[in-house]
Formats: sequence, structure tokens, C-alpha cells
Amino acid sequence: MAKWGEGDPRWIVEERPDATNVNNWHWTEKNADQWSKAKIKELFSNHIIESPKIGNVVIEEVEKCDGEARANNRKGKLIFFYEWEITLKWKGHVNGSDEEITGKIDIPNLSEEHDDMEDVDVDITLITKGPKADALKEMLRKGEGVKNIRGVLSNYVSALKNEYSTDLIKPKKGDVETKAATKTVTKTVTPQGQAHKNNETSMKNLDIGGNKVELSEINIEEDMKCTGQELFNALTRKDMIQIFTGGEAKMHEQAIEGGTFELLGGNITGKYIEVLPFTKIVQEWRLKSWPAGISSQVTITIKQTKEDTKITIKQKGVPSKEVESTREGWQRYYFHAMKRSFGFGASLF
Repeated sequence: MAKWGEGDPRWIVEERPDATNVNNWHWTEKNADQWSKAKIKELFSNHIIESPKIGNVVIEEVEKCDGEARANNRKGKLIFFYEWEITLKWKGHVNGSDEEITGKIDIPNLSEEHDDMEDVDVDITLITKGPKADALKEMLRKGEGVKNIRGVLSNYVSALKNEYSTDLIKPKKGDVETKAATKTVTKTVTPQGQAHKNNETSMKNLDIGGNKVELSEINIEEDMKCTGQELFNALTRKDMIQIFTGGEAKMHEQAIEGGTFELLGGNITGKYIEVLPFTKIVQEWRLKSWPAGISSQVTITIKQTKEDTKITIKQKGVPSKEVESTREGWQRYYFHAMKRSFGFGASLF
């Protein structure tokens, strides 16, 4: 019992900046149903599962997501309750085959009772029948497939605990003062910090041999009538690159991280920095006509939808005077050329 005149700290409202739930003593609850449905859809939609020996599968959509999720705070302790029944629609291809195989993934019992994701049931059913379909089913049911699916479920649980519940435990008075002090310190600009800030600004104007070159960024998006795998292959396989560019490509047979490339008679040169199957390619990239010493960074993102596949180009470090010609080059020598060569869309010529 508190001493006379001191009061019970659980009821001292003035000690809290918002005067509610003092010291986090009372039970508070947040409904995470809609957030969870959106998060599960975000994590699974267009998610790719690949087995180099067997083939690949793309999750087309979250067909069903029934259940509930709650995040609770009691005496400063976070408690989570969730229970979900999930059905996913997928399609895929066995290596070396153009036959499209479809099916479903059922997750009937994801809940907080599962201390280990290995205990979560993952059931695979086929719509397409045949030996190739059976091979993909086994890939999903065992090994890489089921591990991948349980990994996504684990990401959802982590996001629920880390992203969604961040404001459930309210700061105490001391916490607020500490954070305010931290913010004050952060705003102080040290000489080293000022140098770093100046360096960031200088990236927009590069000094080459005493001449300042203004750099810009290009963002392009295009719809392609193909799968994500087909588009990725067209951008990373030497034989396919040579088809749509109409000339020799000097590179490995397949794009590899650290590998260099030379296209269109040496007019485009660069290096592969990151190659993520079917979803992302990062390149060091330059045009022969650019001033010496300037290279841009190109990030190519591939996202398959139910109707088509979207390709997004983000290119940093392009000389401002070359922006329009570079943008036109992507359209003419890449997008239009691939549509014309591989039937990825109606020809624009």
C-alpha cells in the first residue's frame, strides 16, 4: 500500500504526457485484423518459390484469409493472439517446359500456439494433373517449397510483433525526457556530419576534370505481356539479349553478380552488381557517349501480376543532358525490341 501523501504510481496521471494508462498498468488491445490481411497479401502476392533442379512457382493471389489477430499490452508486457486460415492460388513451370501448372496452397491453422513454424500445416493441391504437376507439388510439399512458405508466415508474425505493436507500450515521463534529449543531440551538426552532408549534395554535381556535370535520376515503368521468369531470362541470358538487341553481347552465358557486359557494339557497358532470380537486377551501367568517368546505377524490378508483368527501371547518376536520349533508348532498344522479338506485347513500330 502506498504511503499517505505519495499516492499509488498506477494512478498518478500527471506523470504521463498523455495522462492515459499510467505506467502501462491497464490492459490495452489493438485489433490487427485488417492490418494482418493486408500484410499477408503483401507478403504472398507475386511471391516466387524456385527450385533450381525442378522449376518455379509464382503465388498469384491470396484467395482466402479468414481469422483474427490482436496485440495486447498488460503491465508493460506485449501479448499476441492470432489465428488464420489462408488459401493461396499458384501457377508454375517445370524446368524446360512451357506447360503452365496451377494449384492451391492451404494453411488451415496458423496461430500463436505454434512455437515452431515447423508445426504449421501446409497442404498442397493440384488443379493441373500429370507427372510435371506432381513434381511441382512435391517441391512445394517438401524441401525448398514448404520452408519458403513457412518463412513468409514467420515474416508476418515478426511484422505483427515489431511493426504493428510499436505504440502499444506508452513512454513514461523519464522515457520522454530521454528521447527529447536524444533528439536535441541528433540535431547538432558536427564537422564530420557537415562534411557528409556536403558529400551527399556533391553527388548531384560531379566534377570531371574541372568540369561540373549535373546528374539526374530516371524512373520508367512498362507493362509486358509475359511471365516474370520470361522477362528475367530476356534480360539476363546472353542468347536472348543478342536476339532483341540484334548484335553480339559480350558477357557470360547468363548474368552473374560481378560479371561485366558490353551491348550494342560497345555503346552500352557495365557490370552486374545484384542478380535476384525473376525479381531484381542491379547494374553499373553507362553509355559510350557519356563523359569519361561517369557510370550510373540501374535497378530493374520485375513484378508479375495476374494480367501481365511490370518492369520498373530506376537509374541514378545520369548526366542531365543525356536524360531524354537515355529514356528513349530504354524504350526503343529494350522494351519495344523485346515486345517485337518475343511477343511480349503489341509491336509499337
